[in-house]
Amino acid sequence: MTALPTLLLLLLAPAIGSFLAVLVDRLPRGEDVVARPSHCRSCGARLGWRELVPLLSYPIQRGRCRHCGTAFPGWLWLMEVAALGLAVLALLRGGSDWQVWCSAGLLWLLLALAVCDLIWFRLPDALTAALAALCLGAALAQGVFVQALAGGLLGMGSFLALRLGYKALRRREGLGLGDVKLMAGLGALTGPFDLPLLVLVAAVGALCVTFALHRTLKGDLALPFGSALSGAGALLWLFEKTLL
Repeated sequence: MTALPTLLLLLLAPAIGSFLAVLVDRLPRGEDVVARPSHCRSCGARLGWRELVPLLSYPIQRGRCRHCGTAFPGWLWLMEVAALGLAVLALLRGGSDWQVWCSAGLLWLLLALAVCDLIWFRLPDALTAALAALCLGAALAQGVFVQALAGGLLGMGSFLALRLGYKALRRREGLGLGDVKLMAGLGALTGPFDLPLLVLVAAVGALCVTFALHRTLKGDLALPFGSALSGAGALLWLFEKTLL
């Protein structure tokens, strides 16, 4: 990747992370993410540009609103840091300029989806649709659209069957519809052949983290499996087990 696009990517990454944090905070609430200005949820004060500088404003203000002193959630700042780190990973993986930008966009979307599911146990349609569009568009540009489409349909179809089958057997929801929609994009990312590996990595990772945190694996314990799937997708991308 040439010098100017690289510099631009690194400069924009924290700002994109800040916007992703807005999406994660507002989309599950059904709030506007474009026209509504940034504000403190406690006192309602509008935040000025000095309070919105990516990476810098949060530590300078010690993570608090300068109007009322309420602490802002730490994950908002961590998403800015993570977005920059993921941009570096995209650069290290290499490729042409557009491939690096596609890789960064993929990782940023997976980050937003993972955090959203962790916090809200929800996967907004806007994010799952964006992931599917990005993966299918990149696959079309690279001449692997058929494999990507097959993977997306297989992933979505298999998870829909799992959702319906579990509900029929247990008479309760066991898999969110957001996970089904997420698999359209992740299936397009991996293609049909690495799709089982994606699910395996996500399942093992989710079980290990859950046992480490709770020291038990109860049948009624709710798990943000969308976060595990998003993390598994990022890992497979890192080890070049995806179509992109």
